[in-house]
Amino acid sequence: MKINNFLFSVYQWIICVPIVIVLTLLTSIFTIILSPIFPNSNISYLPARWWSKATCGLFFIKVKVKGLEKIERGKSYVFAANHQSMFDIFVIYGWLPVRFKWIMKKELRKVPFVGLASEMAGHIFVDRSNAQAAKLSIEKAEKQLKKGNSIVIFPEGTRSTNGQMRKFKKGAFQIAADLALPIVPVTIKGSFERLSKTSFKVKPGVIEMIIHQPIDVTPYLPNRIPELMKTSWEMIHSVL
Repeated sequence: MKINNFLFSVYQWIICVPIVIVLTLLTSIFTIILSPIFPNSNISYLPARWWSKATCGLFFIKVKVKGLEKIERGKSYVFAANHQSMFDIFVIYGWLPVRFKWIMKKELRKVPFVGLASEMAGHIFVDRSNAQAAKLSIEKAEKQLKKGNSIVIFPEGTRSTNGQMRKFKKGAFQIAADLALPIVPVTIKGSFERLSKTSFKVKPGVIEMIIHQPIDVTPYLPNRIPELMKTSWEMIHSVL
C-alpha cells in the first residue's frame, strides 16, 4: 500500500500537475478568445468542461451525478453548493449541463490567465470587504440571470477546512429573492476525501454531485430569507 501511495504521488507530481497546468493555460486562452465571439453560447463553455473532465480523469476521480432530471432546460436557477475541495469546481463545470456564471471571490481575478478568462466569460467577482462593491456584484449577477444564464455560488464563502459545512452567507439567496428565481441546493459528496484544503495530495475515488429539488422562493418573500437559507443548508447537509 505504501509503495502504491508513493507511486501515485510520483505520477501526480511528475505527470498530472504539469499536464493540468498546461490544460489550465490552454483553457484560459481559448475561453478568452471564444467568449467575446460566442457570448451566452455553449461553445464558450466547452474548453472549461473538457478541462474539468480531463483533470478528474488524470487523477482517477469518477464523478456520479443524481437529480439532473429536476432541472428544467432553458430555465434560470441559482445553484447553491457546499464547498469542500478545489475539485468541487471541476465537478460543477464538467457535469452541470447548464449555462451558468460563477460568483467568485475577487482574489481570483489576480490569478494569471484564469482571472482574465473568468472576467471575459462573464463570471462575477465579489468584494466581500466592501458593501457597495458587493451590491454591484449582485446587480451584475442579476443581469446575467435576466439573459437566461444561471448562477452558481458556494454560499459558505470558502472551502471547509474539516469537511463540515459552514454557515451560509446571504448573497445567493438575496439574488434569488430579488428575481423570484428558484434556488437549487447541490450537495457535493466525497470531494474533501479526494483533496482537502490543507493537503496537496489527491486521492483517487468517487465524488458524487446530488441535485436537490428546486426551492420556490415565493413563500419566503419578502422577509423570510433566513428560513430559505436554513432550508437550503439542511437539504444539502441531509445527504452528506
